[in-house]
Amino acid sequence: MSSFDRDLINMYELLICLTNAEDLISPEVANHHQQVAYLAFKIAEQLGLPGGQEKQLMLAGLLHDVGTLSLDERLELIENEPPTSQDHAFRGAQLIEGFPPLRDVAEIIRYHHIPWDNGEGSAFRGAKVPYLSHILHLADRIAVLVDRSHDIIGQIKGIQARILAQKNTAFMPELVDAFMDMSEQEYIWLDIVYKPLLYVLPDIVAFDTVELNLDEVIDLTKIFASIIDFRSPFTANHSAGVSKTAEKLAQLAGFSEKECKMMMIAGNLHDLGKLAVQRNVLEKPGKLNPEEFNVIRSHTFYTFRLLQSIRGFETINKWASFHHEKLDGKGYPFHLDDKNIPLGSRIMAVADIFTAITEDRPYRKGMTNEQVIAVLRSMVENHSICPYVVSILMDNFESVNEIRKDAQEKAKIKYHYFIDAPTELR
Repeated sequence: MSSFDRDLINMYELLICLTNAEDLISPEVANHHQQVAYLAFKIAEQLGLPGGQEKQLMLAGLLHDVGTLSLDERLELIENEPPTSQDHAFRGAQLIEGFPPLRDVAEIIRYHHIPWDNGEGSAFRGAKVPYLSHILHLADRIAVLVDRSHDIIGQIKGIQARILAQKNTAFMPELVDAFMDMSEQEYIWLDIVYKPLLYVLPDIVAFDTVELNLDEVIDLTKIFASIIDFRSPFTANHSAGVSKTAEKLAQLAGFSEKECKMMMIAGNLHDLGKLAVQRNVLEKPGKLNPEEFNVIRSHTFYTFRLLQSIRGFETINKWASFHHEKLDGKGYPFHLDDKNIPLGSRIMAVADIFTAITEDRPYRKGMTNEQVIAVLRSMVENHSICPYVVSILMDNFESVNEIRKDAQEKAKIKYHYFIDAPTELR
């Protein structure tokens, strides 16, 4: 039986993984998070802010758009910064504020679309807007002005002019002054369009990020699961059901307490690659065409490659990413067979199928218990899924199903709060 590959996991590596996943959806938004993180850090450095604030800004830059629900919303934010921009900022803060290492970062993100407005933007609805939120706002707006299809050095004067024109209206004057001084250095602009910027950032910031234990990783990956699932009402509570089902099946299969926690993490992350899938494909209630099906089939590949970047996640990655492999070798994308699919991956596959066919979705009700049992037995007969894992589920069907339903009901409540809360801002 496998064990957790490292005692502690680097939080920065986890957040980089999430940033990479979010940027997969379209080349139009690729690297935006990294550019904002870098610019926010450089503005803070120009202002002489303490190192701790520089690092908080960088984390906030990497996470600032986690509250967006679709590619269209992200493109609208980048192109126009509409009046509803604050909605996604509040949603993003709401997602991460319950995780103690990111609580201060959440407050920066919450107000990062509040304009300075001649000083009126120092507060919002009676709450003080953090100084660092205004820096993040400026960094975000600078980044969207960069046209990556043209020479960056030739764009500097034009970007400077556009930012200067919004001094004291959109942006705090002293921050604009800091930007103007900083922006004379060509290397900063070259860094912004440097494709491996994401991997240079830790060296630039001398990033001594937080090391997380197993329970903290569970809490952080629950946030990842919400970011993955909340993009669509079709999947709003799926990962929560898979994670708790997989944990229970692992426990019943004799996994250690530590390994059961690892299984929860793998369940939270098993659909991470779906961040690369556009909503119109995820939400299609009818049969997918061949091209759409190929897009869906790619998601476990992306999950695998994304999680490869996290040291200590080697076992968790296999459990999470192989959940569409089949014992007969006809699964995807690696075509592993029964000799190469670990027990943890077999458990995840059953947990994923069980959750998908029992959960209610907007376009259909979940299957009855009898239908679920028939489907699982048929898949065992076809040599698709593991008979041992299915036998454990059959022997404990009611208790596992109650755990699944309870987890999904809690996630559903969280989803509706996430969707509805920002409307209070309008």
